[in-house]
Amino acid sequence: MNAPPTLSMLRALPADQQRQLMRHAREVSFTPGTRLFEEGGHADRFWLIRTGRVELDMRVPGRRAAVIESLGHNELVGWSWLFAPPVWHLGAEATTPVRAYEFDAATVLALCREDPVLGNAVSQWVGQVLAHRLRAARKRLLDLYAPYGAGASV
Repeated sequence: MNAPPTLSMLRALPADQQRQLMRHAREVSFTPGTRLFEEGGHADRFWLIRTGRVELDMRVPGRRAAVIESLGHNELVGWSWLFAPPVWHLGAEATTPVRAYEFDAATVLALCREDPVLGNAVSQWVGQVLAHRLRAARKRLLDLYAPYGAGASV
């Protein structure tokens, strides 16, 4: 399931704010099977996917982790850094070779404090992504574990 286009940073943030953030990006790559983070770990960074796929998963007691969503080009991986305490709420794993931009959360949070307009834009963007992910998690867990699935009414 891909996020609606409005959730990509390229559509959510004005060009000057994108440039401001991108000055602090670091290019990284991950091989398939690489865990970007684990549920419950310290959330100190986030990524924008350039190429490849990353699956978000959730631990389910007594079962394998449930895949909640698959993310791709221009999508945000990691929102937990923005909210205290900064702890990952899901896990994430590269399922294909991934190239991404990595951002240090402390640096971005400092930029947001210095520039309230940027801070508001980033908060709105991440909030939209978070709302989308919560709906996706609910629907996926209902599909996996509810007696009749999520159905069309979700």
